[in-house]
Amino acid sequence: MTPNGSGNEPVLVRLRLIGQMEAWTLTSESVLPTGRKTRALLAILALSLPRSVLRGRLAEMLWSRRPEEQARASLRQEIHRLLEALEPVGGQILAISRDHLSLRPGAVWVDVEEVLRASTARPAALSLLDGDLLEDLDGVDPSFDAWLAGERERLRDRARTLAEHLLIEKTDPVEVIPAAQQLLGIDRTHEGAWRALMRAYAARGERGMAIQAFERCRTVLADQLDAQPSEETQRLLAEIRAAGPIVPPVKPEPRPEPARESRPEPRAPRNAEPREPRADRTPALPRGGARVGVLPLQMVGTSEEEAHLSTGLADEITSALARFRWMFVVSSSSLARFAAGSRDETAIRRNFNIDFLLDGTVQRTSGRLRISLRLLDLRAGNQMVWAQRFDRESDDLLTLQDDIAAEVVAQIDPEILFIEAQRVTSRPPQDPTAYDLVLRAIPLITRLEKPLFMQAGDLLRQAAAQEPDYAASHAWLAFWQMFLVGQGWADDANEVMGEAGKMAERAIMLDPHDAKALTIAGHVRAFLHHRMREALTLHDRAITLNPNLAMAWALSAMTYTYLGDLVEAEKRETRYKKLSPLDPHAFFYDTISIYIALLKGDYQQAATIGRGVTEMNPSFSSSLKPYLAALGYLGRTQESVPALERLLSIQPGFSIAAFELTSPFERQQDLAVVLQGLRLAGVPETSPAQ
Repeated sequence: MTPNGSGNEPVLVRLRLIGQMEAWTLTSESVLPTGRKTRALLAILALSLPRSVLRGRLAEMLWSRRPEEQARASLRQEIHRLLEALEPVGGQILAISRDHLSLRPGAVWVDVEEVLRASTARPAALSLLDGDLLEDLDGVDPSFDAWLAGERERLRDRARTLAEHLLIEKTDPVEVIPAAQQLLGIDRTHEGAWRALMRAYAARGERGMAIQAFERCRTVLADQLDAQPSEETQRLLAEIRAAGPIVPPVKPEPRPEPARESRPEPRAPRNAEPREPRADRTPALPRGGARVGVLPLQMVGTSEEEAHLSTGLADEITSALARFRWMFVVSSSSLARFAAGSRDETAIRRNFNIDFLLDGTVQRTSGRLRISLRLLDLRAGNQMVWAQRFDRESDDLLTLQDDIAAEVVAQIDPEILFIEAQRVTSRPPQDPTAYDLVLRAIPLITRLEKPLFMQAGDLLRQAAAQEPDYAASHAWLAFWQMFLVGQGWADDANEVMGEAGKMAERAIMLDPHDAKALTIAGHVRAFLHHRMREALTLHDRAITLNPNLAMAWALSAMTYTYLGDLVEAEKRETRYKKLSPLDPHAFFYDTISIYIALLKGDYQQAATIGRGVTEMNPSFSSSLKPYLAALGYLGRTQESVPALERLLSIQPGFSIAAFELTSPFERQQDLAVVLQGLRLAGVPETSPAQ
């Protein structure tokens, strides 16, 4: 056997990357690595064939949030693990040099390459496309996720284009029907394929099937794009219903519209043009919010003693999700009948109008329990948007349930919020609700690009004015104003600080049980107003209401650092990192880790953390300040000069005097440590305007 129909060397390993990843030798021995990072490394090398990949590039893709030295060390460990997994053939298929890694061309068969090489003369490889590319490797690393999204789109675009050409070539309705169905298997929202299917059925005299195809098309467009079929498709339906002459085109039409993004578009605004009512829709929620359901988990090879984990863990996760005020959670007991049956996601969405569904398995392996969970976006064709695996000892099952539930909800909360924000942002801003406006603003805040950041403030003010009793809009406006002052972008800092305090107080008055509003109010009190004891009271109440809110642990760690209690600050920072190790706001929360190391006198550690944190978001000025101070103590001018230039480009008036005037540090000795480091890094004593 030769790989993918080319080359003369025999294939030694067959790699399946579409769907669940698999790796088999020709003697049917599985050589698939067990670790997700190791699998990701193998997948990158396979999808890069026949090219080699730089070690630095691999380290950056798999450990984008670690310093370079740590990332390269981790890469060396994963190469060793990969060689162990591929032991029967590793030396024959892996080429390793000081700077590059690659798989030897010809020694590995890869299903993706077969699909990419397919043509109208050799279309059979399209049958391999029966799932998402590497569907079990989402969430490995933000850089890897971005690369994977591009690879998925490349594969999908190639398959879609080929399927369109195959459809164009068909003229006989008997051939058109399977060709159209094949294209719809790749892109369910392809209206050209739906019309070809309708015409083919009508040409065969099966008008009922043609009308049924239209109804399926309408359902798919409504569920995935919240859109109606085009006028052209509706005219075709009218012709079919009127029993007029339907003449199949000589060449069934390809998709006329440009290719859509791989992630389906979001729902239309609530005040958009009304469409035909559907019996399975629940009434609109007053201010929006994602609807989330948790299925009882599937048990694989577990004991009777552990059987209760199926419903117990689902109930714990459901209860924990219910603490997030912006979500609407469907009871896991309500979904239990689907867990015992087909676990039909489409039926679940139809019955409960759920947006996101959490599902998974519990399996015993080598004396440990392995809990594998995945989050599906049911509005996007059941696309998997998050996945995680937990390997734990089973000595204390109740503690295991609590720990896993806490980590799961802490991680999927920002994921769902990000997806919801993307949905709202990518649709036309027609009559948005306050909820829509807040979702549009959140990504613009943390990008910290000044024009877009200022736009976020306008959106939040509009939301607060539109629905004055909506707590979230006031809380996020206070959050925005806190960044406005911190970045040095406020024309009148004192006025903005006062307004931020009012917005934060308004938010917690409107909803005293909103943990996120409480912890934001706490940070406003600490960072802007230097009222630390009041801040701690608010943070602790937020944690009591929602102990799985990573933001509350991180912001309370900041307050304890300002107070000089580094022991408690570290405890809370560690808790935040355990709950949400890949938090999208880590560039903000991890800044406190730089300060903790700096105030402990570990300047090397502070500089190492600082380099990683500042690279997450180079526009965030607050992380640059402790990083600069650490570099100042270390005398690393080569790094401190460009860092200072970057800081001054964000805050032109930044100086020792300005920092001392606004610093939240309560102890003079802590403030002195930071100021001295900044001086050593070359920060001016006063700004030119002072």
